[in-house]
Amino acid sequence: MTQLTPILTKPWGAERSWRLETYEAFDGYQALRKALTMSPDEVVQQAKDSGLRGRGGAGFPTGMKWGFLPPPDGGPRYLVVNADESEPGTCKDIPLLMASPQTLIEGMVITSYAIGCNHAFVYLRGEVVHVYRRLMEAVREAREAGYIGTNILGSGFDLEITVHAGAGAYICGEETALLDSLEGRRGQPRLKPPFPAVAGLYARPTVVNNVESISSVPAIVLGGADWFAGMGTERSKGFGIFSLSGHVEVPGQYEAPLGITLRELLDMAGGVRAGHRLKFWTPGGSSTPLFTEEHLDVPLDFESVAAAGSMLGTRALQIFDETVSVVKAVSRWIDFYAHESCGKCTPCREGTYWLREIYTRLEQGQGRDGDIEKLADIAANILGRAFCALGDGATSPVSSSIKYFREEYEQAMTTPVDVSFPPERSVLFAKESVTS
Repeated sequence: MTQLTPILTKPWGAERSWRLETYEAFDGYQALRKALTMSPDEVVQQAKDSGLRGRGGAGFPTGMKWGFLPPPDGGPRYLVVNADESEPGTCKDIPLLMASPQTLIEGMVITSYAIGCNHAFVYLRGEVVHVYRRLMEAVREAREAGYIGTNILGSGFDLEITVHAGAGAYICGEETALLDSLEGRRGQPRLKPPFPAVAGLYARPTVVNNVESISSVPAIVLGGADWFAGMGTERSKGFGIFSLSGHVEVPGQYEAPLGITLRELLDMAGGVRAGHRLKFWTPGGSSTPLFTEEHLDVPLDFESVAAAGSMLGTRALQIFDETVSVVKAVSRWIDFYAHESCGKCTPCREGTYWLREIYTRLEQGQGRDGDIEKLADIAANILGRAFCALGDGATSPVSSSIKYFREEYEQAMTTPVDVSFPPERSVLFAKESVTS
């Protein structure tokens, strides 16, 4: 069985793990000291050699992204950390910021040094006020210790970090919508090109990376590119946080090398809840095509998951047993995507609306002739035609659930979902857990 690799999560179990002194006891800021003895180009090259790929869902090579910045022209350039974690089922960045915010801050300082940035930003989901306060306190501690500010550790490098709380729009997880929101405008995706590396925040060269991506940088600098590349698979290198939720005995965060399987993770998590069996699951959050029991042994790396017909995404593994109606589950996700669509483009704005209308009928057992085919047709007309990935993501659970569970859709045409799948069957386990 593949072993867990507690690297980012190593300090989480320590008392007051979020404090600077605790982080320093776990070799915190040693990577920064090492990075400051290297040239910025050497740090960028180390990120490239490590094979680190974006941990926010797209999986784009991180070092390559840094290398896209144009040559310095005397003007500012920025680092923006995307902490607008909003994907249903995704819950790795917020726990990381809550348990060990200094990990991110050290990664930001190293990354900023590498790309020539003197002002970095964290765009945080505004609803998580407790995390916002903790991150602000962590920035204060780091500044007082000399890790942020002027002449960091006597190196001559200066950096300020601004923590910005958004207003809870899912669309701001898209990097250009995030930049518009950060500038004070309505969060909507920008037309690309130009890409953020050329004209990002305030029309200046900008790197936008996920929390986990930047948090992985200190470990790479300290351990070396070869050490990091020695984990994972040939093309999906390193470790990642896998978030197990839903009908699993021990939900939580499991940090392991990429390429581990759900079967192995379930073994560590005590399996699907007692007396039940796995029905379907998401490999990377609700915007990735569903998997079933037949995919238990698919290696959870970018290439293997894609070859099996889905996406690794944010490694948000939502586990559903046989008591759950796939029609109802997908209907809830479509409610979310229809609500969160920014309305900028017609395929997403209109398509998600009509998907929601049909799913509402199916939940009530009032399907009309051709509804299932219409769902597939609408999804096909959104896919690849929306302005950003929100529309594409909304189609994933629709198309995949029809593919694997068409008989359930046919049953929902005439029978209300709550009759076929009584809600109390799913709730019973939660009641038993509270009383036991």
